[in-house]
Amino acid sequence: MYGFLNDYSEFAHENLLKAMFENSRTQSAPYGNDEFCERAREEIKKYFDDPECDIHFLEGGTQTNLTFISSVLRPHQGVITAVTGHINCHETGSIEATGHKVLAIESEDGKIRAEQIKEFVEAHYNDESSEHIVQPAMVYISNPTEVGTIYLKSEFYEISEMCKAKNLLLYLDGARLGTALCSDINDLSLSDIKRLCDAFYIGGTKMGALYGEALVISDSAVGKDFRYIQKQKGALAAKGFGIGIQFYELFRDGLYFRLAEHANRMANILENGIKRKGYQLRYDTHTNQIFPIFPKPVIQKLKSDFTFSFWEKYSDTDDVVRLCTSWATDIAEVEKFIEKI
Repeated sequence: MYGFLNDYSEFAHENLLKAMFENSRTQSAPYGNDEFCERAREEIKKYFDDPECDIHFLEGGTQTNLTFISSVLRPHQGVITAVTGHINCHETGSIEATGHKVLAIESEDGKIRAEQIKEFVEAHYNDESSEHIVQPAMVYISNPTEVGTIYLKSEFYEISEMCKAKNLLLYLDGARLGTALCSDINDLSLSDIKRLCDAFYIGGTKMGALYGEALVISDSAVGKDFRYIQKQKGALAAKGFGIGIQFYELFRDGLYFRLAEHANRMANILENGIKRKGYQLRYDTHTNQIFPIFPKPVIQKLKSDFTFSFWEKYSDTDDVVRLCTSWATDIAEVEKFIEKI
């Protein structure tokens, strides 16, 4: 069985494991105050026009989301997201567990638009009972989205400007950010994202690391006392240097982007092969997740050799599945999947 189930089934890229092994007996300061984390921060900051920011290393994506979001929202506030957003669908109510409501907006393609944010916020304040309703205070987006689509610069800029106009914080989940930045239609840079967001994180776990995410807080005022809350949430790793070593290796010579390019290229080959076989895709994606529509008998036969996710029912005869490629996906297995169809 070969898996297209997710992009974190492989252990880690060998360069990262080699660096960790070589430093396995090196003594380092704890809690992210070590030389490896500092070197990693400096490498990441090279991609920003303005290097003034705080970078914190955490172990996982859900942990990063709940720790940051709960650190900046007041008790009566919630966070706006697409109905398909990860914090709404795939984090077991982690945000709600911290006392903050997730305010979901309908979306056909995983994205939300500036106009939707405007309408949602204005509807809240135009309600005579607004003080009895959770106050929207943040917008959460992911790039790529849960369905593999990406935000173009114009869309991102409009959301950022709307958030400023409506006094909302803008936070981006970047679990697969490398695949968005390396997409064939992308026109955003890391520097653009830092400039337009109050905070975002650069994913490592789904991008070739053993574990780890790099949270970038653009505005120091937004990140005030973040390390206190990080510790309180159990998110301040004692051996933070393990994450620092990995991010330094990912960013010192562009490995992060090469791994993302590979994942995207494998997905593109899969997509083209599926289309040649006469099947359609549910979403127009340009990253490492694709969502083909297959007849149920075809899905069952494919499952005899491959693992992948059921996504949604499409009709009485067809279902949508998700195929996810990774930094380590084997081209030979991609070709076998296409041949199996």
